[in-house]
Amino acid sequence: MDHSDKVALITGASGAIGKGIAAGIAADHRFEVVLVCRNRRKAETTVSSIKRQTKNERVRFALADLSRVGSIRELAEEWTGPLHVLVNNAATTPPRRSETPEGIELQFATNVLGYFEMITQFTEALSRSAPARVVNVASYWAGGLNIDDLEFRQRRYDNNSAYRQSKQADRMLTVTFAERLKPKGITVNACHPGDVNSTLSNSLGFGGHETPAQGAATPVWLATDPIGGDVTGHYFEHRRQATCQFAADRGTAEALYQYCLDRSGQTAGGDQ
Repeated sequence: MDHSDKVALITGASGAIGKGIAAGIAADHRFEVVLVCRNRRKAETTVSSIKRQTKNERVRFALADLSRVGSIRELAEEWTGPLHVLVNNAATTPPRRSETPEGIELQFATNVLGYFEMITQFTEALSRSAPARVVNVASYWAGGLNIDDLEFRQRRYDNNSAYRQSKQADRMLTVTFAERLKPKGITVNACHPGDVNSTLSNSLGFGGHETPAQGAATPVWLATDPIGGDVTGHYFEHRRQATCQFAADRGTAEALYQYCLDRSGQTAGGDQ
């Protein structure tokens, strides 16, 4: 990336890893950093903390609910100016199956459809700012995707299985978007962020042995280092490219993309 000013947008930015990612990018003073949060109080506190930590005054927030397609579309419609980096990080893993008001299983709505809709709605802004990049925070804790029951309407729901499926979905969507957006000058890569003790990891029964800054190192690297603009459609762990066992299944990846496209259109009343 050149030395001109850049704008980065990070979802789920008031959580442990999200804040680490936002702070890591803001430490590079070429960047204006916009945090997407649901809760205004947490957003204000997080912005103030990152400004103190990084001495970068160009940190602000926008409010949106990443489980709601309409909220994401409002965020995109209100966006003005360039966008060079989109980091999809927002995630949830509720212990019991629940649905959004639109009838979408909450974990799928946030962890998968939220990523899909953020990329879709911000493609125009990213394209205008190209070269641009998308970083999808996924996980090595991924697998078990059932393309015929993505929202656990037939299977017994447990948050661990739903989370693993959502992270496989994020890695597969990375491949499909990388192919579609490459002609627009937008790269799309996915990564495992690191093992941080967070609300989400605790909900899955895990702790974490890394600090938020350590956990955020790979997504920050993909967002700011030349590597994130040089390659597309890849998966990374510990700042190294890793083999993704899901990437070769293009048929399922395309079916997942179409499901998200259809679900997004249904949620918005067919306005796609």
